[in-house]
Amino acid sequence: MKKIKIIFSLGALILMTISCTKNIVGIDENTNVSTTASNGLNKIINISTDNSGKVTITPLGNAISTSTVFYGHGTGTAASSVVPLGGATSHIYPEGAHTITITNTDLNGNVTSNTYPITVTYRAPENLLPNKSISNNGAAVKPTALYASSYKVDWGDASAVQNIALGGMENHIYAAPGTYTAKVTAISGNATYAGVAFKDTTFPIVINPTIANPFAMPITFDNAAVSYFFGTFGGGQAYATVANPSITGINTTAMVGRWTRGWDSWSGTYSPLNALMDFGTTKKIKMYVYNTDPTLVGKLVNAELEAALGGVPGNGVGVKKVALTTSGAWEELVFDFSTTAIPANAKFGQLVLRFNDSYTGNTAGLGGQGSILYFDNIRLTN
Repeated sequence: MKKIKIIFSLGALILMTISCTKNIVGIDENTNVSTTASNGLNKIINISTDNSGKVTITPLGNAISTSTVFYGHGTGTAASSVVPLGGATSHIYPEGAHTITITNTDLNGNVTSNTYPITVTYRAPENLLPNKSISNNGAAVKPTALYASSYKVDWGDASAVQNIALGGMENHIYAAPGTYTAKVTAISGNATYAGVAFKDTTFPIVINPTIANPFAMPITFDNAAVSYFFGTFGGGQAYATVANPSITGINTTAMVGRWTRGWDSWSGTYSPLNALMDFGTTKKIKMYVYNTDPTLVGKLVNAELEAALGGVPGNGVGVKKVALTTSGAWEELVFDFSTTAIPANAKFGQLVLRFNDSYTGNTAGLGGQGSILYFDNIRLTN
């Protein structure tokens, strides 16, 4: 009886083993594995608050292979970007409304597109300062502000409003004395967008009453009512308004200026004018010069521009040197500033004259102490 039970149990074990083996062998190795289509599609859109216009887009979703982000702004390759799984892309937008389209491709190659509207609004400018300067009959502004992209200035005298680039400067000459209310506007973002942010500040500009007989271009020395002031610098300098030593040739006027050079190689004269020299329409200074010493022919006369309204251009752009070509006769020297880097709207309040100087690069300018030059008819022209 015991033997029969053992045999029966062994047979049952064999049947169970055969059954399990069929289940394993029954898997078809050529059957395709089914994948899940993309779902839970979403995005993270981060719009910067520093007025850079930068927007970062991160596509989200399940079973995504790649995503293509169409920015809704830009052209060519700059209008879209392919973003790998888990990646992000950024784009710089102008202020305004835009529509982003994200096209997702899942693991089966199926494509799904969704659109997401965004609005980029720039922060209004803060801490606006006009940084004004006033000289003679002119004024200048060089505005600064946080979060500004550009500026405008209204000079308050019915002249055209001027645009000012970020970090730039503009200046203006007033036609008449008086007190004017000027306005500087800081602009944030895209000025063509209806929601563009502005910040204004107004301030007075006082232009003093017109001097009856101003010391200004042209300088002729013939008006007894004008104070033709030429200050000097450097040891041994001298200046005077005197009678014309040679009323001949191109200069037959009665009075001229006379300058005696001192012993310092950098010596010269300076003339603070009552009206600014405007280089917006003129690019040259012309001057009559009379030299009595033949040994001075070939030596250089400097015309230098100083006291610029709103700041002086650097690197010697306001300096021109022209050589004397004769002695015993009046000649006209032409100082052409059109070849320099002077800004088109530059305005200057002072003219400096030097002769045979070594201080500004003339290696021959080691002599000439006591040299006398006469000059007349100094004018701005083209």
